[in-house]
Amino acid sequence: QVQLVESGGGSVQAGGSLRLSCAASGYTYSTYSMAWFRQAPGKEREAVAVISPGGGNNRYADSVKGRFTISRDNTKNTLYLQMNSLKPEDTAIYYCAATSAFRWPLPIRADEYNYWGQGTQVTVSS
Repeated sequence: QVQLVESGGGSVQAGGSLRLSCAASGYTYSTYSMAWFRQAPGKEREAVAVISPGGGNNRYADSVKGRFTISRDNTKNTLYLQMNSLKPEDTAIYYCAATSAFRWPLPIRADEYNYWGQGTQVTVSS
């Protein structure tokens, strides 16, 4: 069955860095666009970054541009999110997700994604 397993979350002070990973299995990883979403308490789930199946195209939320980098390794079926210059407002549960809908611009709506991980908590203190 399909599994997406996130890791790398934790607590960090403002200005610090974290690297999230998402290990995928049970489907043809290299044919799916992948994304990182986040959800803070009381807020809607939002797309943070999206990457195309081959990794050559990506899309970021304005709030993280220049600070976060999404990447993927299709030989390891793994998705990454490098998060630098973290801010308290980045605190949320971060989810990885997969979609078979490959289009431009890359999809950012949660209802377009077929598979989801269980999430990993990121907490940034001031």
